[in-house]
Amino acid sequence: MDIEELPGIGKTTAEKLRDSGYLTVESIAAAAIGELKDVGLGEASAVKIINAAKKASGGMGFETGLEVLKRRETIGKLTTNSHELDALMGGGIETQAITELYGKFGSGKTQLGHQLSVNVQLPRKKGGLEGTAIYIDTENTFRPERIQQMSSALGLDPEETLKNIHVARAYNSDHQMLLVEKAAELAKEYGTRLIVMDSLTAHFRAEYTGRGTLAERQQKLNRLLHSLQRKLADPYNTAVIVTNQVMARPDIMFGDPTAPIGGHIVGHTATFRVYLRKGKGDARIARLIDSPNLPEGECVFEVTTDGIGDPK
Repeated sequence: MDIEELPGIGKTTAEKLRDSGYLTVESIAAAAIGELKDVGLGEASAVKIINAAKKASGGMGFETGLEVLKRRETIGKLTTNSHELDALMGGGIETQAITELYGKFGSGKTQLGHQLSVNVQLPRKKGGLEGTAIYIDTENTFRPERIQQMSSALGLDPEETLKNIHVARAYNSDHQMLLVEKAAELAKEYGTRLIVMDSLTAHFRAEYTGRGTLAERQQKLNRLLHSLQRKLADPYNTAVIVTNQVMARPDIMFGDPTAPIGGHIVGHTATFRVYLRKGKGDARIARLIDSPNLPEGECVFEVTTDGIGDPK
């Protein structure tokens, strides 16, 4: 169903909604009234449109656990190229979910983002999703040369692989949020099955300093994460990868003092949280910290010239 078929949405309103990333009836149904008011709608119009979208999408009410199980059969799993890491993640990176990769520099976050951007283009029988990737780069870390190396190692055409990755550099947090809206348009047009945001918190960390700005930063970060889930992961059955910076917590007397940026907002919104750290040589260690259905665990993988793989 096109959004213009909803009561109260004319051509002008539809354009406003699409420009803000509301491309499907489901995305409107899941929106808050305040979010549609930000688009330029009055409160009464926003309530009417959201209610109409909820009705058109099946009411968004209760369903049986069996129906949820059947719906989850549509979820895909994207291989990381490491059997050990795939096993840790329950078969690979899950679609319709946000997976957070956090760790210090050199821990393999960006390398995994590059590898998954290549792997998503593989046939399903090889662990791919037969789709394209969108890479939102906030720290100037995307390297096409690395994509060429990884794709060649998998027997893919490097030029074709690069054509199927849409890259945008985000210059500040507002631009970063705008790119998520634009990504929704691209996802519909190009059959995108993977979104990589590298990194999630770099701009927020730089722009919002001091305790006085913490509440505003967290609210904005919350909106960004919910946009990734509701406008990309759910409607287009995409896997969303966000990398995250870390900080050292001096109040931790025993154990690893490393903690991800973003606090409880990121912790509660990310479906899977994976802590990465360096091992010896090419080895990297991944620890699954949080998951709704998988146990905590740890594995070792390698980062080599050919990309991500299992230790030899």
